[in-house]
Amino acid sequence: MKIIEPYAIFITPINEDSGVIVMKRIEEIGRVCYKSEGKITEDSYKKFISNLIKRGHESVLEHCSLTVKFVCDRGVSHEIVRHRLASYSQESTRYCNYSGDQFGNEITVIKPVFFETGSANYNAWYDGCRSAEDAYFGLLNNGASPQEARSVLPNSLKTEVVMTANIREWRHFFKLRCSQAAHPQMREVARMALHQFYICMPELFEDVVEEVGLFE
Repeated sequence: MKIIEPYAIFITPINEDSGVIVMKRIEEIGRVCYKSEGKITEDSYKKFISNLIKRGHESVLEHCSLTVKFVCDRGVSHEIVRHRLASYSQESTRYCNYSGDQFGNEITVIKPVFFETGSANYNAWYDGCRSAEDAYFGLLNNGASPQEARSVLPNSLKTEVVMTANIREWRHFFKLRCSQAAHPQMREVARMALHQFYICMPELFEDVVEEVGLFE
């Protein structure tokens, strides 16, 4: 059994330079509403986007979409896919046979952020995952298909979820999933993603970062 940390990465090729291109595109589109394209300058997008957000005119942000891959546990993935205004592709336990060489002949699980390694709770979690792995491989060895054997796999099983959403929906996603009220593991991976969004497109996510206390 392999234990890994969760993470989130952009699938859409984006960095600070291309993030500016996205924000300038939003300004270009948004100014159609006011027929103020003549006011576009090299950095006018900053104030324009800030004003859009302050006024709640966030429909303009729906014109640009970005794709992120989350590597998390199955429990967290169920929370991610509840966001309906997005598209998803996810690693399938119906078709992935973890006894194969491709997977190292073992299951991979996500280390829970709330259990300290070596503590009684961590050890109980570890033993439970190992028992689930043994049961899974036992079922496969007895002729069960992967989609049948998956019934014993733990919530902590690592999965990969690719999510594509427009910027307005990403803002909504982060406000919910980065807050103190969110599940600790959901919050952990969502904050990783928000940090990357903020680095590339600060004007679009600065207010969200402040609201959820990302750097506190």
